[in-house]
Amino acid sequence: MREPRGHVSSEQYDSWCAVQCADIEIVDGIVIARPGTSKRHKRLARLLANALDAAGGSEWNVDTDFDVRLQDVPLNNRRPDVVVYRAETIDESPTRPADVLLLAEVVSPGSETTDRVVKLDQYATAGIPFYWRIEQAAGVVPIVHTYVLDPASRRYRVGEVFTGLVKATAPYPVEIDLSSL
Repeated sequence: MREPRGHVSSEQYDSWCAVQCADIEIVDGIVIARPGTSKRHKRLARLLANALDAAGGSEWNVDTDFDVRLQDVPLNNRRPDVVVYRAETIDESPTRPADVLLLAEVVSPGSETTDRVVKLDQYATAGIPFYWRIEQAAGVVPIVHTYVLDPASRRYRVGEVFTGLVKATAPYPVEIDLSSL
């Protein structure tokens, strides 16, 4: 498959098939290839999504690896590892920030700066209420850094940091055992 070049509009992107969109993100209208993820990365994202889904109740869905449209012009589409979003919007595409409660990113080699700085700012500017960044390393229990949006400043304030067992109350009470990874 040939990778698109130049600026991409939301209309162009929306006309592409799922295969064309699967391994890319769009930042300021430019196609960005996402680095491949390890089995450990995928497992951690799935474990987190399953725990959040079990805790969330019927008003929210939790899924992995799909587009969240942060803005249309210039086009900014991100593909977080875990997305908690309003259940009634399951058939709406693209998913918009107003329908998202929490985005979580598992940091991988090659995505450190993007996940720690760039996405933190983009998600806050878009108004996503909660952001979790999960740091992982082989043989080490993952560390979950949580952030809570200050709606007035559109900036995140640092929340709790968890390792091994996540016992968070925001966005809703959840307990996740990460020590088995």
